[in-house]
Amino acid sequence: MLALDILSWILLGTGTIFLLIGSVGLIRLPDFFTRMHAAGLIDTLGAGLILTGLMVEAGWSLNLAKLAMIVLFLLFTSPTSTHALAHAALVHGLKPWQSVKDDRQSHKMVGDKPSSP
Repeated sequence: MLALDILSWILLGTGTIFLLIGSVGLIRLPDFFTRMHAAGLIDTLGAGLILTGLMVEAGWSLNLAKLAMIVLFLLFTSPTSTHALAHAALVHGLKPWQSVKDDRQSHKMVGDKPSSP
């Protein structure tokens, strides 16, 4: 049982680290689309690893089956909802961030008017 406990804690810790690093990315990324991309990745990978760690800890029981169904549900719904949100944002006119370099090497949103010196 010691090996399974160690594997479970490794999976739980790795999932937690992915979620923490990804949440920092949500703060640092420049616009809605890049933040949503990061959120979709960390949600699927981080929560998937945490749930897998819980599955290892649960052993062969009904809880394992329930956690497996939650993981499958998460794997299907997280990318689908991320895509639906991105599509809705594009339809409603939200423009993606694009790096445009000017004389001062600053970044601007697409459609921003140039600033006068």
